[in-house]
Amino acid sequence: MPASPASASSQDSPTGRISVPWARLGWRTLWRDLRAGELRLLMVAVTLAVAALTSVGFFADRLQGGLARDALQLLGGDAVVASDNPTPVAFVEQARALGLTGVTTLSFPTMGRAPDLQGGASRLVALKSVEPGYPLRGRLQVADAPQRPGIPTQSIPAQGEVWVDAPLLESLALQLGDFLLLGDTQLRITRIITLEPDRGAGFMNFAPRVMLNAMDLPATGLVQPASRITYRFAVAGTPDAVKRFTAWASAAAAEPGMRGVRVESLDSGRPEMRQTLDRAQKFLNLVALLAALLSAVAVALAARGFANEHLDAAALLRVLGQSQRTIAGAYVMEFALVGLFASALGVLLGFAVHHVFVLLLAGLVESALPAASLWPVAFGVGVGLTLMCAFGLPPVLQLAQVPPLRVIRRDLGNVRPTSLAVLGLGVAGFAALLLVVSRDWKLGAIAVGGFAAAALLFAALAWAAVGLLRKSVRETTAPRWLVLATRQIAARPAYAVVQVSSLAVGLLALVLLVLLRTDLIASWQRATPATAPNRFVINILPDQAEAFRQMLQRAGVAQYDWYPMFRGRLVAINDRPVGMDDYEDDRAKRLVDREFNLSNAHDAPEHNPIVGGRWTPDEHGAVSVEEGIAKTLGLKLGDRLRFDIAGVQSEARITSLRQVDWSSMRANFFVMYPVAQMPDVPYTYLAAYRAPQQPGFDNALVHAFPNITNVDMSATLAQVQGVLAQVIRAVEFLFAFTLAAGLVVLFAAVTATREERAREFAIMRAVGARASLLRQVQRAELAGVGLLAGFLASCVAVAVGWALARYVFDFSWTAQFWVPIAGALAGALLALAAGWWGLREVLRRPVVQTLRSAAQE
Repeated sequence: MPASPASASSQDSPTGRISVPWARLGWRTLWRDLRAGELRLLMVAVTLAVAALTSVGFFADRLQGGLARDALQLLGGDAVVASDNPTPVAFVEQARALGLTGVTTLSFPTMGRAPDLQGGASRLVALKSVEPGYPLRGRLQVADAPQRPGIPTQSIPAQGEVWVDAPLLESLALQLGDFLLLGDTQLRITRIITLEPDRGAGFMNFAPRVMLNAMDLPATGLVQPASRITYRFAVAGTPDAVKRFTAWASAAAAEPGMRGVRVESLDSGRPEMRQTLDRAQKFLNLVALLAALLSAVAVALAARGFANEHLDAAALLRVLGQSQRTIAGAYVMEFALVGLFASALGVLLGFAVHHVFVLLLAGLVESALPAASLWPVAFGVGVGLTLMCAFGLPPVLQLAQVPPLRVIRRDLGNVRPTSLAVLGLGVAGFAALLLVVSRDWKLGAIAVGGFAAAALLFAALAWAAVGLLRKSVRETTAPRWLVLATRQIAARPAYAVVQVSSLAVGLLALVLLVLLRTDLIASWQRATPATAPNRFVINILPDQAEAFRQMLQRAGVAQYDWYPMFRGRLVAINDRPVGMDDYEDDRAKRLVDREFNLSNAHDAPEHNPIVGGRWTPDEHGAVSVEEGIAKTLGLKLGDRLRFDIAGVQSEARITSLRQVDWSSMRANFFVMYPVAQMPDVPYTYLAAYRAPQQPGFDNALVHAFPNITNVDMSATLAQVQGVLAQVIRAVEFLFAFTLAAGLVVLFAAVTATREERAREFAIMRAVGARASLLRQVQRAELAGVGLLAGFLASCVAVAVGWALARYVFDFSWTAQFWVPIAGALAGALLALAAGWWGLREVLRRPVVQTLRSAAQE
C-alpha cells in the first residue's frame, strides 16, 4: 500500500484526526508522486501535444507576421489591379483622378537564347516589362557582377538592355555585356537582379527573371493573341486615396461586363503565391492534430492508472479525517502544477522545433521572419491545461469519493467510468481548441470527428469481438495457452474494450500518417512515364505549323500531341450570365473569373475517355467538357455555354463529358469543340512530345521559331519535386512527435491492466503454472489485442485518409488492399513490444511477493 501523503505532517486536532490544508497536501502529494515517477507518463503526453501544436503555431505566426510586414513590397504598390488583358482605361483614369501614381508591368513565360556564336543555348525565362517609376513600393536591387551584393536602385533597364537573374548567365554560358535573344530582337545584359520586391516572399520561382524596358517589348514580337500575359497596374498614394480607389476598383471589377480583373491590396494579398506553403501548413497542422489527439488518449489512460494506484492512499486520507474537498483540492493543485510545467516545457520544445521548419523550408519562406507573438505561448499553455482538466482530472477527482471502508475492504471504491456529461464537456472543449488550431474547418472536422467516431466504432467492435472470441474458442480442443489467454480477455471485457480501442486509436494515427505520406509522394512527386511527353511548345503561329511539324519529323519525333489553342471566357450558361457571385466554391469562382484554354479537334483525344454523352465529329454548336470542371460548375449534358473568344460570342451545347488524367503529361483541355476548323477565332498551336536524343534540338527549334515558348517539363518537374521534398522533410520531422505520442498511447494501453495481470498471474503461479506458460498466455493476449486493433485502425485509416485527400488536400487516394493486413501485423508487433517493455516486471516478481500480493487481495 502506498505511503500516506499526510504521514509526515501536521498537528493533530482535538478529535485525534489530522488536519492538513489542501495546498500543503497538494505540494506533498506532488513531491511524492514525482519522486515515485507516477506522473512521468502524464508529463510526457502533455509535453508532446503542446510541443507539436506550438511548433506549428510559432511557424504560422511568424509567417503571417512576415507576410503582413512585406505585403506592400509583395504587391509593388499600395494596391494592384491584375488582369488577363490590358488594364481597362477606366481604372487608370480613376487612379489619376484620385491623385495616385501608377505603373504597369507585364509578365509571361517565354524562351531566351544565347547568340549562335556563343553556343545558341535556350532557356525558359519569366519575362517582365517595366515602366519608369517601378517599383512604387520596395526597392529593386541589382549587382554589376555575379556573387556581389545587390545595391538598391530607383532606375529600370534602359532601352536595348535587360537585367537578369544570375542563374540565367550560367545556364546560357553568357556574361554581362553579352546579348540575349528574345523573340525577334536581341538586348544587352547589363545588370544582375538580386532582389525583386514584388516577385514574392521568398517563394521558389521556376524560371529565371528577365526584366526589360516596356518600350522594347513590341520589338520582340512575343505578344500574340493567345499569349497568357498577366497585366498588373500598381498604384500608390495617400491611405485615404488608396482606400477609395480600392473600394471603387473592387466594385468595378465585380460588374458583369468586367471579366478577368481582380484587385489586390494589403488585405487581400496574393493568395496564389501561398499555395505551396498553404498545403505544407495543412499537412503540418494535420500531424500536430494527430499528436494532440493521441496525447489526449494517453493522458486519459495514464490518469486512470494514476487513480487506480492512489485508491488506497485516498482511503487512508479519509480515515485520517481529510474531507473530500481537501483531497479534491490537493489533486487539482497537483495536476494544475504538472500541467503548467509540462506545458511550459512543451512550449520551449515547440519554439526550438519551429526553427527547424524555417531551415527545412529555406527557399520557400524568408529566413528573416519577424519575431513570434505571445499567442502560441498562451495557446500552448491552454492546450496543456485543457488536456489535464478534460482527460486527466475526471478519474483522479473520484479519489475524493473513495470510502474509508476501503482500508479493510479492497473491493470498494474502484475508479468508475467517467460520466458522459463530464467526458462530453471535456471532449467538446478540447475539440474546439483543435478546430481553432487546424485553421481549416474541413481538416479539423474530418480529423477530430473521424477520431471521435472511430473511438466509438472501435469500442463497439471490440465488445463484439470479445463475445465472439469467448464463443469460438473450445476449451476441450484448443491449446492450453490459448484457453487461458481467452479467459484473461473474457474475464475483463471492459478492460479489453478500453485496451483495444486505445491501441486502435493510436495505430489509426500512425497508419493514417504513413498512408498519407506515401500517397503525398506518389501524387506530388510522380515520375514522368517513360513514354510521356517532356516538352510542351506553345505560341506556334498558324503559318509556322507546317514547318514546325516537318522539323519534328526530321528529328525522328513521330508521335506527339498537336492541337490548336485559343482563349475564351465563360460568360453565360443557358442564357444566364455567369459571375463569381453565383458560386460558393473557391475553385468555381476562380474558373469563371479566368479565361480558359480552349481547343478543337475532329476526333476525341485518345487519352480522354468519353464518360457521358457522345462525341460526334464535325458537330457544329457542340462542345465536350471535362467531367471535373462540369461537376465544379454544376454543368450537365444539354447545357448551353456561351464563350467570349477575343470579342466574338460563341455558343454551344454540351454533348459529351470527358475524363482527363491531368497527371498523364499529355495535352489536355477543359473544353473542346468537336470540329476540325474554327476559322473565326485567333489561335496558335500547342505541341507536346518526347524530346529526341539529338543534341541541340531545343536550341535549333527556338532559333528557327523565336516566338515560341518551349517548356522543358523534365527540368520543371525536378524543381517542383525539390520544393515538395522540402515540405515532406518538414512533415516527417513533425511526424516524430506523433510517433512518440503513439508509442506513449501503446505503452499506456498495454500497461493499464498491469496490477490486475499481476494478481491473476500470482494466483496461477500459486497453483503451479509455469512461467513459460504465462509468457505464452501474455504474448497471445497482447498479439490478439494488437492484431484486432491494427486491423480496425487500418480500415478506418483508409476511410479517413480518403476524406482528407479528397476534401482537404485535393489529390486522389490510392490505398492498397493489403493495408488492413499490414496494419494488423504491425499492431500485433507493436503491442508485443510495448507489452514486453511494460509488463516484463510482472513475470519476474518473486513467488513470495506474488503470493503475498494475492493474499492481500
